Amino acid sequence: MLLNSLAHRVLRHRSLARLGAGHRGIVSASGGHQQPLEGIPPPLKGIKVVDLTRVLAGPTATMLLADLGADVIKIEEPKRGDDTRSWAPPTAPKLPPSSDPAPHQPAETAYFLSANRNKRSLTLNIRHEKGREVIRKMVEQADVLVENFVPGKLTSYGLGYHDLSAINPRLVYASISGYGQTGPYSSAPGYDVIIEAEAGLMHITGERDGRPVKVGVAITDLTTGLYAHGAIMAALLGRQATGKGAWIDASLMESQIASLANIASNYLIADQEAGRHGTEHPSIVPYQVFPTLDGWIMIGAGNDRQFQTLSGLLSKPEWATDERFSSNSARVANRKTLIQAIEDVLKGADTAHWLEQLRGNGIPFGPINNIRQTFEHPQAVAREVMTTIQHPRAGPIKLASPAVTYSGKKMPVTRPPPYLGQHTNEVLAELGYDASAIEAMRAEGVV
Repeated sequence: MLLNSLAHRVLRHRSLARLGAGHRGIVSASGGHQQPLEGIPPPLKGIKVVDLTRVLAGPTATMLLADLGADVIKIEEPKRGDDTRSWAPPTAPKLPPSSDPAPHQPAETAYFLSANRNKRSLTLNIRHEKGREVIRKMVEQADVLVENFVPGKLTSYGLGYHDLSAINPRLVYASISGYGQTGPYSSAPGYDVIIEAEAGLMHITGERDGRPVKVGVAITDLTTGLYAHGAIMAALLGRQATGKGAWIDASLMESQIASLANIASNYLIADQEAGRHGTEHPSIVPYQVFPTLDGWIMIGAGNDRQFQTLSGLLSKPEWATDERFSSNSARVANRKTLIQAIEDVLKGADTAHWLEQLRGNGIPFGPINNIRQTFEHPQAVAREVMTTIQHPRAGPIKLASPAVTYSGKKMPVTRPPPYLGQHTNEVLAELGYDASAIEAMRAEGVV
Protein backbone atom coordinates (compact mmCIF):
# COMPACT_ATOMS: atom_id res chain seq x y z
CA MET A 1 0.00 0.00 0.00
CA LEU A 2 2.81 2.37 0.95
CA LEU A 3 4.77 1.54 -2.22
CA ASN A 4 1.68 2.06 -4.37
CA SER A 5 1.11 5.43 -2.71
CA LEU A 6 4.74 6.40 -3.23
CA ALA A 7 4.63 5.33 -6.88
CA HIS A 8 1.50 7.42 -7.36
CA ARG A 9 3.22 10.47 -5.89
CA VAL A 10 6.30 9.96 -8.10
CA LEU A 11 4.18 9.69 -11.25
CA ARG A 12 2.19 12.74 -10.19
CA HIS A 13 5.42 14.67 -9.54
CA ARG A 14 6.70 13.81 -13.03
CA SER A 15 3.41 14.91 -14.56
CA LEU A 16 3.50 18.22 -12.72
CA ALA A 17 7.13 18.71 -13.67
CA ARG A 18 6.02 18.98 -17.30
CA LEU A 19 4.24 22.25 -16.54
CA GLY A 20 6.09 25.08 -18.22
CA ALA A 21 6.87 28.26 -16.30
CA GLY A 22 4.07 30.76 -16.79
CA HIS A 23 1.69 28.25 -18.41
CA ARG A 24 -1.90 28.37 -17.19
CA GLY A 25 -2.75 24.85 -18.40
CA ILE A 26 -1.62 21.23 -18.34
CA VAL A 27 1.08 20.42 -20.88
CA SER A 28 1.25 16.97 -22.45
CA ALA A 29 4.48 15.05 -23.05
CA SER A 30 4.38 16.24 -26.68
CA GLY A 31 4.09 19.86 -25.59
CA GLY A 32 0.45 20.31 -26.49
CA HIS A 33 -1.85 22.37 -24.31
CA GLN A 34 -4.60 20.10 -22.96
CA GLN A 35 -6.83 22.08 -20.65
CA PRO A 36 -6.87 25.35 -18.72
CA LEU A 37 -6.06 25.36 -15.04
CA GLU A 38 -8.77 26.88 -12.86
CA GLY A 39 -6.95 27.51 -9.60
CA ILE A 40 -7.86 25.97 -6.25
CA PRO A 41 -10.40 26.91 -3.58
CA PRO A 42 -8.93 28.99 -0.70
CA PRO A 43 -7.36 26.22 1.41
CA LEU A 44 -7.78 28.06 4.74
CA LYS A 45 -11.44 28.96 4.28
CA GLY A 46 -13.14 28.47 7.65
CA ILE A 47 -9.92 29.01 9.65
CA LYS A 48 -10.29 31.85 12.16
CA VAL A 49 -7.23 33.88 13.13
CA VAL A 50 -6.92 36.36 16.00
CA ASP A 51 -4.20 38.79 14.92
CA LEU A 52 -2.52 40.65 17.80
CA THR A 53 0.45 41.77 15.72
CA ARG A 54 1.64 45.10 14.43
CA VAL A 55 4.29 46.62 12.13
CA LEU A 56 5.66 44.01 9.66
CA ALA A 57 6.82 40.54 10.75
CA GLY A 58 3.54 39.49 12.39
CA PRO A 59 1.26 41.28 9.89
CA THR A 60 3.15 39.59 7.04
CA ALA A 61 2.49 36.14 8.53
CA THR A 62 -1.20 36.86 9.10
CA MET A 63 -1.62 38.47 5.67
CA LEU A 64 -0.33 35.28 4.06
CA LEU A 65 -2.90 33.32 6.07
CA ALA A 66 -5.61 35.76 4.99
CA ASP A 67 -4.53 35.41 1.35
CA LEU A 68 -5.22 31.68 1.64
CA GLY A 69 -8.76 32.31 2.82
CA ALA A 70 -8.44 32.51 6.60
CA ASP A 71 -10.71 34.98 8.42
CA VAL A 72 -8.05 37.20 10.00
CA ILE A 73 -9.31 39.69 12.58
CA LYS A 74 -6.68 42.33 13.29
CA ILE A 75 -6.90 43.61 16.86
CA GLU A 76 -5.83 47.26 17.09
CA GLU A 77 -5.49 49.82 19.85
CA PRO A 78 -8.64 52.00 19.61
CA LYS A 79 -7.06 55.44 19.13
CA ARG A 80 -3.82 54.82 17.25
CA GLY A 81 -4.13 51.37 15.72
CA ASP A 82 -1.13 49.62 14.21
CA ASP A 83 2.06 51.71 14.52
CA THR A 84 2.40 51.81 10.73
CA ARG A 85 -0.86 53.74 10.37
CA SER A 86 1.16 56.81 11.38
CA TRP A 87 4.21 56.11 9.21
CA ALA A 88 3.59 58.79 6.62
CA PRO A 89 4.24 59.98 4.00
CA PRO A 90 3.33 58.55 1.57
CA THR A 91 -0.39 57.97 1.95
CA ALA A 92 -3.28 56.97 -0.28
CA PRO A 93 -5.57 59.82 -1.37
CA LYS A 94 -8.64 60.49 0.77
CA LEU A 95 -12.14 60.52 -0.63
CA PRO A 96 -14.23 63.68 0.01
CA PRO A 97 -15.63 63.79 3.57
CA SER A 98 -19.12 63.07 2.28
CA SER A 99 -17.89 59.74 0.84
CA ASP A 100 -15.41 58.86 3.61
CA PRO A 101 -16.83 56.49 6.27
CA ALA A 102 -14.17 57.72 8.73
CA PRO A 103 -13.34 61.32 7.76
CA HIS A 104 -11.84 62.02 11.20
CA GLN A 105 -9.07 59.48 10.60
CA PRO A 106 -5.82 60.40 8.83
CA ALA A 107 -5.16 59.11 5.33
CA GLU A 108 -4.23 55.45 4.95
CA THR A 109 -0.45 55.03 4.86
CA ALA A 110 1.28 53.08 2.11
CA TYR A 111 3.21 51.11 4.73
CA PHE A 112 0.08 49.85 6.50
CA LEU A 113 -1.60 49.06 3.19
CA SER A 114 1.36 46.89 2.16
CA ALA A 115 0.91 44.27 4.90
CA ASN A 116 -2.78 44.08 5.77
CA ARG A 117 -4.85 43.05 2.75
CA ASN A 118 -7.69 40.56 3.19
CA LYS A 119 -8.09 41.30 6.93
CA ARG A 120 -10.80 42.75 9.18
CA SER A 121 -10.05 45.39 11.85
CA LEU A 122 -11.42 45.31 15.40
CA THR A 123 -10.35 48.07 17.80
CA LEU A 124 -9.95 46.73 21.33
CA ASN A 125 -8.29 47.92 24.52
CA ILE A 126 -6.79 44.74 25.97
CA ARG A 127 -5.59 46.63 29.05
CA HIS A 128 -9.25 46.72 30.04
CA GLU A 129 -10.72 43.51 31.50
CA LYS A 130 -13.71 43.71 29.17
CA GLY A 131 -11.32 43.90 26.24
CA ARG A 132 -9.54 40.79 27.47
CA GLU A 133 -12.89 39.07 27.82
CA VAL A 134 -13.54 39.75 24.12
CA ILE A 135 -10.23 38.06 23.27
CA ARG A 136 -11.23 35.01 25.31
CA LYS A 137 -14.56 34.82 23.50
CA MET A 138 -12.77 34.99 20.18
CA VAL A 139 -10.33 32.26 21.22
CA GLU A 140 -13.21 29.89 21.95
CA GLN A 141 -13.94 29.89 18.21
CA ALA A 142 -10.45 30.54 16.85
CA ASP A 143 -7.96 28.21 15.22
CA VAL A 144 -4.92 30.48 15.40
CA LEU A 145 -3.72 33.41 17.51
CA VAL A 146 -0.65 35.35 16.42
CA GLU A 147 1.03 37.94 18.65
CA ASN A 148 4.27 39.92 18.70
CA PHE A 149 4.31 41.44 22.17
CA VAL A 150 7.47 41.39 24.28
CA PRO A 151 7.59 37.93 25.89
CA GLY A 152 5.57 37.80 29.10
CA LYS A 153 3.38 40.82 28.34
CA LEU A 154 0.28 38.91 27.28
CA THR A 155 0.75 36.46 30.13
CA SER A 156 0.53 39.42 32.51
CA TYR A 157 -2.89 40.13 30.97
CA GLY A 158 -4.02 36.54 31.37
CA LEU A 159 -3.74 36.04 27.61
CA GLY A 160 -0.62 33.87 27.43
CA TYR A 161 -0.40 30.51 25.72
CA HIS A 162 -1.24 28.48 28.82
CA ASP A 163 -4.18 30.75 29.65
CA LEU A 164 -5.74 30.52 26.20
CA SER A 165 -4.94 26.89 25.42
CA ALA A 166 -6.89 26.02 28.57
CA ILE A 167 -9.91 27.65 26.91
CA ASN A 168 -9.25 26.05 23.51
CA PRO A 169 -6.75 23.15 23.44
CA ARG A 170 -6.84 23.13 19.63
CA LEU A 171 -5.52 26.70 19.44
CA VAL A 172 -2.31 27.28 17.47
CA TYR A 173 -0.67 30.12 19.40
CA ALA A 174 2.17 31.81 17.51
CA SER A 175 4.51 34.20 19.30
CA ILE A 176 6.82 36.40 17.23
CA SER A 177 9.52 38.32 19.09
CA GLY A 178 12.95 39.81 18.66
CA TYR A 179 14.95 37.16 20.49
CA GLY A 180 12.57 34.33 21.41
CA GLN A 181 10.67 33.38 24.55
CA THR A 182 13.74 32.22 26.49
CA GLY A 183 17.37 33.24 26.90
CA PRO A 184 19.13 36.30 28.33
CA TYR A 185 17.78 38.68 25.66
CA SER A 186 14.21 37.40 25.63
CA SER A 187 12.75 40.49 27.29
CA ALA A 188 14.39 42.91 24.84
CA PRO A 189 12.21 44.42 22.09
CA GLY A 190 13.10 43.39 18.55
CA TYR A 191 13.69 45.75 15.62
CA ASP A 192 14.59 44.62 12.14
CA VAL A 193 17.57 46.92 11.67
CA ILE A 194 19.01 46.04 15.10
CA ILE A 195 18.75 42.32 14.38
CA GLU A 196 20.34 42.89 10.95
CA ALA A 197 23.28 44.37 12.82
CA GLU A 198 23.36 41.86 15.68
CA ALA A 199 22.78 38.67 13.68
CA GLY A 200 25.41 39.04 10.99
CA LEU A 201 23.48 40.45 8.02
CA MET A 202 24.79 44.01 8.20
CA HIS A 203 28.34 42.70 8.57
CA ILE A 204 28.13 41.11 5.11
CA THR A 205 26.14 43.88 3.39
CA GLY A 206 27.85 46.86 1.79
CA GLU A 207 30.89 47.67 -0.31
CA ARG A 208 34.15 45.88 0.40
CA ASP A 209 35.88 48.90 1.95
CA GLY A 210 32.73 50.73 3.05
CA ARG A 211 30.67 50.87 6.20
CA PRO A 212 28.07 48.20 7.03
CA VAL A 213 24.65 48.99 5.56
CA LYS A 214 21.14 47.67 6.02
CA VAL A 215 19.16 45.92 3.30
CA GLY A 216 16.77 48.22 1.41
CA VAL A 217 13.65 46.64 2.95
CA ALA A 218 13.05 45.18 6.42
CA ILE A 219 14.16 41.77 5.21
CA THR A 220 14.55 40.23 8.68
CA ASP A 221 10.94 41.11 9.51
CA LEU A 222 9.78 39.64 6.21
CA THR A 223 11.85 36.48 6.65
CA THR A 224 10.47 35.98 10.15
CA GLY A 225 6.94 36.46 8.86
CA LEU A 226 7.54 33.75 6.25
CA TYR A 227 9.00 31.36 8.83
CA ALA A 228 6.08 32.01 11.19
CA HIS A 229 3.54 31.50 8.41
CA GLY A 230 5.10 28.15 7.50
CA ALA A 231 5.17 27.09 11.14
CA ILE A 232 1.49 27.96 11.60
CA MET A 233 0.56 25.94 8.52
CA ALA A 234 2.59 22.99 9.86
CA ALA A 235 0.91 23.24 13.27
CA LEU A 236 -2.53 23.23 11.64
CA LEU A 237 -1.59 20.07 9.75
CA GLY A 238 -0.21 18.53 12.94
CA ARG A 239 -3.45 19.31 14.72
CA GLN A 240 -5.30 17.11 12.27
CA ALA A 241 -3.33 14.14 13.62
CA THR A 242 -3.18 15.02 17.32
CA GLY A 243 -6.29 17.12 17.89
CA LYS A 244 -4.11 19.56 19.79
CA GLY A 245 -2.74 22.99 19.02
CA ALA A 246 0.82 24.17 19.60
CA TRP A 247 2.87 27.10 20.84
CA ILE A 248 5.07 28.47 18.08
CA ASP A 249 8.07 30.52 19.17
CA ALA A 250 9.50 32.47 16.20
CA SER A 251 12.14 35.17 16.57
CA LEU A 252 13.83 37.71 14.35
CA MET A 253 17.23 36.66 15.73
CA GLU A 254 16.89 32.98 14.84
CA SER A 255 15.21 33.66 11.52
CA GLN A 256 18.06 35.94 10.51
CA ILE A 257 20.75 33.50 11.62
CA ALA A 258 19.04 30.66 9.75
CA SER A 259 18.91 32.90 6.66
CA LEU A 260 22.69 33.37 6.63
CA ALA A 261 22.65 30.12 4.61
CA ASN A 262 26.06 29.33 3.07
CA ILE A 263 27.70 32.20 4.95
CA ALA A 264 26.78 30.53 8.24
CA SER A 265 27.93 27.17 6.88
CA ASN A 266 31.29 28.61 5.83
CA TYR A 267 31.87 29.63 9.43
CA LEU A 268 30.48 26.47 11.07
CA ILE A 269 32.26 24.03 8.76
CA ALA A 270 35.53 25.83 7.99
CA ASP A 271 35.74 28.57 10.66
CA GLN A 272 35.76 31.04 7.76
CA GLU A 273 34.76 34.57 8.72
CA ALA A 274 32.73 36.54 6.19
CA GLY A 275 33.16 40.06 4.91
CA ARG A 276 31.44 42.61 2.71
CA HIS A 277 31.69 42.25 -1.05
CA GLY A 278 29.22 44.77 -2.43
CA THR A 279 27.53 43.08 -5.38
CA GLU A 280 30.57 40.85 -5.98
CA HIS A 281 30.44 37.12 -5.32
CA PRO A 282 33.28 36.00 -3.06
CA SER A 283 33.85 32.77 -5.02
CA ILE A 284 32.82 33.58 -8.61
CA VAL A 285 34.29 36.14 -11.02
CA PRO A 286 32.78 37.95 -12.84
CA TYR A 287 29.53 38.09 -10.88
CA GLN A 288 28.59 41.65 -9.97
CA VAL A 289 27.14 45.00 -11.05
CA PHE A 290 29.08 46.89 -13.72
CA PRO A 291 28.78 50.51 -14.90
CA THR A 292 27.78 51.20 -18.50
CA LEU A 293 27.84 54.43 -20.47
CA ASP A 294 24.50 55.53 -18.99
CA GLY A 295 23.72 53.27 -16.03
CA TRP A 296 24.34 49.86 -14.50
CA ILE A 297 24.00 46.20 -15.41
CA MET A 298 24.34 42.97 -13.41
CA ILE A 299 26.33 40.24 -15.15
CA GLY A 300 27.36 36.81 -13.94
CA ALA A 301 29.52 34.08 -15.45
CA GLY A 302 29.22 31.10 -13.16
CA ASN A 303 31.40 28.71 -15.13
CA ASP A 304 34.15 28.67 -17.75
CA ARG A 305 31.74 28.11 -20.65
CA GLN A 306 29.73 31.18 -19.70
CA PHE A 307 32.91 33.24 -19.34
CA GLN A 308 34.04 32.15 -22.80
CA THR A 309 30.69 33.25 -24.23
CA LEU A 310 30.85 36.55 -22.37
CA SER A 311 34.37 37.21 -23.62
CA GLY A 312 33.20 36.76 -27.19
CA LEU A 313 30.18 39.03 -26.71
CA LEU A 314 32.48 41.73 -25.35
CA SER A 315 34.74 41.31 -28.41
CA LYS A 316 37.52 40.00 -26.20
CA PRO A 317 37.70 36.29 -27.10
CA GLU A 318 41.35 36.17 -26.06
CA TRP A 319 40.32 36.46 -22.40
CA ALA A 320 39.00 32.88 -22.44
CA THR A 321 42.48 31.48 -23.16
CA ASP A 322 44.45 33.96 -21.06
CA GLU A 323 45.94 31.94 -18.20
CA ARG A 324 44.96 34.72 -15.76
CA PHE A 325 41.28 34.24 -16.64
CA SER A 326 40.88 30.76 -18.17
CA SER A 327 39.50 29.15 -14.98
CA ASN A 328 37.30 30.49 -12.22
CA SER A 329 40.03 30.09 -9.61
CA ALA A 330 42.38 32.12 -11.84
CA ARG A 331 39.71 34.79 -12.33
CA VAL A 332 39.17 35.01 -8.55
CA ALA A 333 42.94 35.41 -8.05
CA ASN A 334 43.05 38.14 -10.71
CA ARG A 335 39.70 39.70 -9.86
CA LYS A 336 40.86 43.33 -9.86
CA THR A 337 42.51 43.15 -13.27
CA LEU A 338 39.62 41.36 -14.95
CA ILE A 339 36.89 43.54 -13.43
CA GLN A 340 38.65 46.70 -14.57
CA ALA A 341 39.00 45.28 -18.08
CA ILE A 342 35.30 44.38 -18.25
CA GLU A 343 34.31 47.83 -16.95
CA ASP A 344 36.41 49.52 -19.62
CA VAL A 345 34.52 47.64 -22.33
CA LEU A 346 31.04 48.09 -20.85
CA LYS A 347 31.49 51.84 -20.42
CA GLY A 348 31.81 52.11 -24.18
CA ALA A 349 28.06 51.63 -24.81
CA ASP A 350 24.76 52.24 -23.07
CA THR A 351 22.82 49.71 -21.03
CA ALA A 352 20.26 49.05 -23.77
CA HIS A 353 23.08 48.04 -26.15
CA TRP A 354 24.51 45.51 -23.72
CA LEU A 355 21.11 44.08 -22.83
CA GLU A 356 20.55 43.38 -26.52
CA GLN A 357 24.02 41.89 -26.94
CA LEU A 358 23.67 39.54 -23.97
CA ARG A 359 20.08 38.42 -24.56
CA GLY A 360 19.62 34.78 -25.55
CA ASN A 361 23.24 33.71 -25.08
CA GLY A 362 23.00 31.80 -21.82
CA ILE A 363 24.64 34.51 -19.71
CA PRO A 364 22.95 35.57 -16.45
CA PHE A 365 22.35 39.31 -16.72
CA GLY A 366 19.84 42.00 -15.90
CA PRO A 367 19.43 45.76 -15.74
CA ILE A 368 19.31 47.58 -12.42
CA ASN A 369 15.65 48.59 -12.48
CA ASN A 370 14.05 51.20 -10.31
CA ILE A 371 10.64 50.43 -8.77
CA ARG A 372 8.62 51.83 -11.68
CA GLN A 373 10.67 49.78 -14.13
CA THR A 374 10.19 46.72 -11.92
CA PHE A 375 6.39 46.95 -12.02
CA GLU A 376 6.47 47.74 -15.75
CA HIS A 377 8.75 44.78 -16.51
CA PRO A 378 7.01 42.64 -19.17
CA GLN A 379 7.35 39.51 -17.04
CA ALA A 380 5.93 41.28 -13.98
CA VAL A 381 2.98 42.50 -16.03
CA ALA A 382 2.39 39.05 -17.51
CA ARG A 383 2.44 37.48 -14.04
CA GLU A 384 0.01 40.05 -12.63
CA VAL A 385 2.21 41.22 -9.76
CA MET A 386 -0.06 44.20 -9.09
CA THR A 387 -3.75 44.21 -8.24
CA THR A 388 -6.24 47.08 -7.94
CA ILE A 389 -8.97 47.02 -5.30
CA GLN A 390 -11.56 49.51 -4.11
CA HIS A 391 -10.82 50.97 -0.67
CA PRO A 392 -13.74 52.56 1.23
CA ARG A 393 -11.70 55.63 2.23
CA ALA A 394 -9.29 55.97 -0.70
CA GLY A 395 -11.10 54.69 -3.76
CA PRO A 396 -9.17 52.39 -6.09
CA ILE A 397 -5.70 51.54 -4.75
CA LYS A 398 -2.90 49.44 -6.19
CA LEU A 399 -1.34 46.66 -4.11
CA ALA A 400 1.33 44.06 -4.71
CA SER A 401 -0.38 40.77 -5.49
CA PRO A 402 0.18 37.52 -3.57
CA ALA A 403 3.38 35.99 -4.92
CA VAL A 404 2.32 32.39 -5.56
CA THR A 405 0.09 30.92 -8.27
CA TYR A 406 -1.94 27.80 -7.50
CA SER A 407 -2.93 25.68 -10.51
CA GLY A 408 -2.93 28.66 -12.81
CA LYS A 409 -4.44 31.32 -10.56
CA LYS A 410 -3.39 33.52 -7.66
CA MET A 411 -5.45 33.73 -4.52
CA PRO A 412 -7.77 36.73 -4.90
CA VAL A 413 -7.51 39.93 -2.92
CA THR A 414 -11.10 39.99 -1.66
CA ARG A 415 -10.75 42.69 1.01
CA PRO A 416 -8.75 45.93 0.92
CA PRO A 417 -6.62 46.63 3.98
CA PRO A 418 -9.16 47.81 6.58
CA TYR A 419 -9.42 51.28 7.98
CA LEU A 420 -9.11 51.49 11.76
CA GLY A 421 -12.02 49.78 13.47
CA GLN A 422 -13.84 49.16 10.21
CA HIS A 423 -15.28 45.84 11.38
CA THR A 424 -15.60 46.42 15.14
CA ASN A 425 -19.38 46.30 15.27
CA GLU A 426 -19.52 43.43 12.81
CA VAL A 427 -17.08 41.21 14.73
CA LEU A 428 -18.58 41.96 18.13
CA ALA A 429 -22.06 41.15 16.80
CA GLU A 430 -20.75 37.81 15.58
CA LEU A 431 -19.54 37.16 19.14
CA GLY A 432 -23.03 37.79 20.48
CA TYR A 433 -22.79 41.40 21.65
CA ASP A 434 -25.88 43.47 20.87
CA ALA A 435 -25.88 47.14 19.86
CA SER A 436 -26.40 48.46 23.39
CA ALA A 437 -23.51 46.35 24.76
CA ILE A 438 -21.22 47.57 21.97
CA GLU A 439 -22.11 51.21 22.67
CA ALA A 440 -21.48 50.66 26.38
CA MET A 441 -18.01 49.26 25.61
CA ARG A 442 -17.33 52.19 23.33
CA ALA A 443 -18.30 54.62 26.11
CA GLU A 444 -15.92 52.85 28.51
CA GLY A 445 -13.03 52.97 26.05
CA VAL A 446 -12.97 49.20 25.52
CA VAL A 447 -13.46 49.54 21.77
